[in-house]
Parts: sequence; structure tokens; C-alpha cells
Amino acid sequence: MSYELGEGRLVPSIAALIALAGVVVGGWALARAGRAGAERAAAAAMTAGLVGAVVGGLHAANAAGGLGTGNGLAGAVVALVLGAIATVIAGLALLRTRRRVKQG
Repeated sequence: MSYELGEGRLVPSIAALIALAGVVVGGWALARAGRAGAERAAAAAMTAGLVGAVVGGLHAANAAGGLGTGNGLAGAVVALVLGAIATVIAGLALLRTRRRVKQG
């Protein structure tokens, strides 16, 4: 018995990794709001979060079967959740960065 990472698992796994990168970059941008590069990092995190959420949502909607069937539904759900978290964190970072630019 060999384990293969087929297309059913590969796409949501990549989407989850992209969304996780969005969470990390968004957290970095939120911690450094108002400094050089924070707005660009927040925009990148927003993009990564949206890509992860959309790809995860589409895969979850089109997955045949349930959890544990090898179709990548668990990875799609993880990508969807991480993408939503990355989007919220990036949005907060953008708001905080723009407020600091206006004040200072």
C-alpha cells in the first residue's frame, strides 16, 4: 500500500499553505503597522487569504464524499478557515497602517 498525494489532496493542501502564509505575513504586517513595507505586506496577506479561501471553498463545494475519503475535503476546510483568518488580520493591518499614516 503506497500513499499518493493526488490532485484531490494536492490542490487544497497548496491552498492551505498559501492561506497559512497569508496569516503569517498578515500577523507580521499587523505587528509592524505604520512602518515601511507594512501596507504592502498587508495587501499581500489579503491576496493570499482570499486565494486560499476561494480555492478551498470551491474545492469543498465540489468534493465528492465526506471527510476521510481522500478527496481533500479536510484540506479545503482548513484552507477556507485559514484564508478567512488571513483576510481579517490583513484587513486590520491595513486599517491600522492607514490610521497611522494619517496621524503622523
